[in-house]
Amino acid sequence: MPLIRQDVYDRIVSIRRLLHRHPELSNQEIQTSAAIADFLRSLGVQCRTNVAGTGIVADIPGAAGVPCVVLRADIDALPIHEETGLEFSSAYDGVMHACGHDGHTAMVLGAAALLSEEKDLPAPVRLIFQPAEEKGTGARAMIHAGVLDGAGMIFGGHLDRHYHPGAIVVSEGAVNASSDNFTIEIVGQGAHGARPHESIDAVVVGSLMIMALQTIVSREVDPARPSVVSVGQFQAGTAPNVIAGQAKLSGTVRAQDAIVRRQLLSSIRRIAESIGQLHGAKMQVSVKEGTPPLINLPDMADLARHAAIEAVGETNVLPLKTANMGAEDFSYYLEQVPGAYVRFGGQVPGKEGFPAHSSKFDFDETALGVGAAYFLAVAKIAGRRLRDQQNGSSPSTSLP
Repeated sequence: MPLIRQDVYDRIVSIRRLLHRHPELSNQEIQTSAAIADFLRSLGVQCRTNVAGTGIVADIPGAAGVPCVVLRADIDALPIHEETGLEFSSAYDGVMHACGHDGHTAMVLGAAALLSEEKDLPAPVRLIFQPAEEKGTGARAMIHAGVLDGAGMIFGGHLDRHYHPGAIVVSEGAVNASSDNFTIEIVGQGAHGARPHESIDAVVVGSLMIMALQTIVSREVDPARPSVVSVGQFQAGTAPNVIAGQAKLSGTVRAQDAIVRRQLLSSIRRIAESIGQLHGAKMQVSVKEGTPPLINLPDMADLARHAAIEAVGETNVLPLKTANMGAEDFSYYLEQVPGAYVRFGGQVPGKEGFPAHSSKFDFDETALGVGAAYFLAVAKIAGRRLRDQQNGSSPSTSLP
């Protein structure tokens, strides 16, 4: 049985399937935005469209003079060809909702349906439907567009196949890792394959570089602080009998701690410089910084936990099992205002082995009701906290 009214649950299942059937890539979410806007207007909730490109923002009135509670959903899909076999599979070749954003959107729309019927909300509630999460650029664009103006707290969440339907995962501390990409260009000296002594072999230098990079995490970082350095591309050479004079390495760096993040990037530069000097090659390191780590502060995690308990009961509120090294641009919002990010169990029996970003990814749709119930609860609990802070009373009275 859904945790929300059956009619609301049926509507959000329907909108989820519509969005899943018509996925759109980052910054191309035109039909998606139109469907979201139509749903909100059907509730009598007015919205602003074309925010930061294809984003949607809607405000539900609450107590005057109180900062708003923000609920965020991401709306973009991925360049993946769907192989789920669902009756509402993607209608577009090579594009799929393989990360649950269709579900996140339906959850917040469900909360909108419930919140729009509430009388005397303790604080206004703002709903933001964000494009381009998969590119890591949507959150910053929305912030620059002013979606956090007047905001007091912000909350979001993500479907997770590791947990059973009905579960909400709430943890303080690191929830997602940072994500930075690096490129190392190696300039040596090309030569005939039969005369290696006349070369500075960029393939050898690059190979040494790859192996040396693996020692950063294993020998320079505290094992209790999860981190990753991975080389994903190695490009070099033009012919089997020609020693390459140039090579290019590209990879990613992940960390759940800001200090470790800086340490990893510094070590990459140091190792590149040292190997270049050792072999007489020129090394050029460039870093494209991405999303910062997503950190739930204890106070906000506690508030989110109370909301989760109200939605699904204490036995279904779980801690995070293992460190998640994936990135999430919700972290940019948390750099601006307090908030929390949770995970919603959506495991489908027999499909546990299909992770997010897989062509066979799916989730149990009962999670939609869980998410809507959680967002309703957290909007009201956070709203009471903000109202009490505004009035100068103890925030502890805001919690159940």
